[in-house]
Amino acid sequence: MTAPTAPAAILFDRDGTLIVDVPYNDDERRVVPMPTAVAAVTRARAAGCRVGVITNQSGIARGLVSREGLARIHDRVTALFGEFDVWRVCPHGPDDGCSCRKPAPGMVSSAAAELGVAPERVVVIGDIAADIDAASAAGASGILVPTPRTLPEEVARAPWVAANLDEAVVSALEGARS
Repeated sequence: MTAPTAPAAILFDRDGTLIVDVPYNDDERRVVPMPTAVAAVTRARAAGCRVGVITNQSGIARGLVSREGLARIHDRVTALFGEFDVWRVCPHGPDDGCSCRKPAPGMVSSAAAELGVAPERVVVIGDIAADIDAASAAGASGILVPTPRTLPEEVARAPWVAANLDEAVVSALEGARS
């Protein structure tokens, strides 16, 4: 058996993972980093990982979030965390049948392709099963960082769980599942 390889890229879920989840947020003043999130992204970059964001934003399809509001939110996230190598956003609703909305693999596969990284060298970090399922469906690894929104059964079935985002990044870089 060979030693685990550090990922070439880490893709982060946005709401509940990088920033506090404010449902259908259209106001950049309400963007607040999750505990340890800035340190985690900084650690990933310092280790040479490419970093990206993959996020379902059904508020666009529902007419609750404007594309301009989404752009302001992402500008604020970038101001807090620095530039990301790739962004993927699914603007569709849950019943639209798209291939990008997590748990479908579309955003993970597309981000990996843009980065020139094989999905097997990608780790997705998120706070709900849809994030982990999207990673698995794309051939990537997923790490669950539970929040109060995470269901107990999602934690029970997750193959890789971390207490916070920084721990998830450290674990990913070490290739060590906890």
